[in-house]
Amino acid sequence: MLFRSNPKLAFEDLSVGKEHQAVLVEELSRTQIVQYAGASGDFNPIHHDEPFARQAGYPSVFAHGMLTMALTGTLLTDWLGDGVLRSFGVRFVRQVWPGDTLTGKATVTSLAPGDEEGIVELELATTNQKGETVVTGRASAALPRRA
Repeated sequence: MLFRSNPKLAFEDLSVGKEHQAVLVEELSRTQIVQYAGASGDFNPIHHDEPFARQAGYPSVFAHGMLTMALTGTLLTDWLGDGVLRSFGVRFVRQVWPGDTLTGKATVTSLAPGDEEGIVELELATTNQKGETVVTGRASAALPRRA
């Protein structure tokens, strides 16, 4: 059995329209962006080289889209538990800059009960400290049913 970070959450704990919101990162640092580059192997200079980013027409370096997706994913795993996601996809709406604080929100859009587990469909949105959407997306998870 896979470890679940929230083993008490069951399919019956959710309802259509239920929302979960959490701060994903406060004041994202350049160091965190560079750490992600090292972990992912994506060393595109637009994410860590200030002169390069400015020459490319940006005011500064910015976070990798996949870093923003990963942060959004923590909203799901922290709430629903590990090993339950069946699909997860996002659309990158705008850049995430050093110093940004990101808040993620997941909204239950549908529930499909099964015998031992139920499928939960979710709509996702991650916003910055200005209230601007930086990522939108969808996910589905299989949660255990209560006996």
